[in-house]
Amino acid sequence: MTERAARLEGPATLLGALGARGNLDRGIRVAAVVFITVLTAAAAQISIPLPFTPVPFTLQPMVVLVGGAALGARLGMASQILYLLLGIAGLPVFAASPILPQGLFRLLGPTGGYLLSYPFAAFVTGALAERGFDRRYITSVLAMAAGLAIIFASGVAWLAWFARPAGVGLSAALQTGLYPFVPADIIKVLLAATILPTVWRFVQTS
Repeated sequence: MTERAARLEGPATLLGALGARGNLDRGIRVAAVVFITVLTAAAAQISIPLPFTPVPFTLQPMVVLVGGAALGARLGMASQILYLLLGIAGLPVFAASPILPQGLFRLLGPTGGYLLSYPFAAFVTGALAERGFDRRYITSVLAMAAGLAIIFASGVAWLAWFARPAGVGLSAALQTGLYPFVPADIIKVLLAATILPTVWRFVQTS
């Protein structure tokens, strides 16, 4: 088998590639999941409330997408499920808000759709990364754009029809939950998509 063929048949995820240098045992996988969970919670604290929408600007989507790509579909999803469970338990892991509570009721409010989408966005981005999308910049952008689309679709749908005390309707949900965030999130995706290919090049050449 040639070196090129060996690389193509190598670890499917970045975590697997890094772990191949040692033993990727259960403890390492658990630690990686917890690490991404903690990063997601930390990113939530970098929150900028906007006066025209109940949805704050945070760095969470970037962490969700990069974490999913690095860990792979199942572990990436697990990291975000753990994040939600910590939030439901009442730990202050959701973005600080003067009007939205911590705990379970945050998931019922206007930002619930975004939060509930995180496990699915991480899974899809991770699944694409397992197929090699995270090894080149363009395909890495596509993988993260797919995950971001899930976050926006879920967030806007929830805000429009399911949020409590009442949904705001599709038009208002697009105005307050999508359009203001698209430019900044496109930039975040373009920046985030540089991370995985860069690390892969380092891993493959070292």
